[in-house]
Amino acid sequence: MFIEVVKSKIHRVTLTEANLNYIGSITIDEDLMDAANLIENEKVQIVNINNGERLETYVIKGERGTGQICLNGPAARKCVVGDVVIIMSYASMDFEVAKKFKPTVIFPDTTTNRLV
Repeated sequence: MFIEVVKSKIHRVTLTEANLNYIGSITIDEDLMDAANLIENEKVQIVNINNGERLETYVIKGERGTGQICLNGPAARKCVVGDVVIIMSYASMDFEVAKKFKPTVIFPDTTTNRLV
C-alpha cells in the first residue's frame, strides 16, 4: 500500500509579490527551495494563514538570496502581498517506508523570508 506524506515544508513565509498576468505557479527564492528540498516544477500546496485559502500549483525558481515568494497567474487572487503562507509538497511511498520517513521542514524568518 502506498500513502502520501509531507515531503517538504516551508513554514510561514511572507508573500512578497502577486503577479496576476503570468502563466501560473509560485516563484520561490532558490535558497529556500534548496533548504526545503524542493525542485523546479514540483507540485506544492499553498496554505494562506491570513485568509485560510488553500491552493495547488508548481514551483518556479526565484532569484537566490532575495527572499522572493510570488504567487503568479490566477493563484495571485488567493493572497495579497504581506500574507503569511505555508508551502508544502508531498510524496507517495510505501506504508512501511513512510513510517520512518522524516520530511524536510524549514522555518525562515517571516519578515525577510531568509534562513536563520
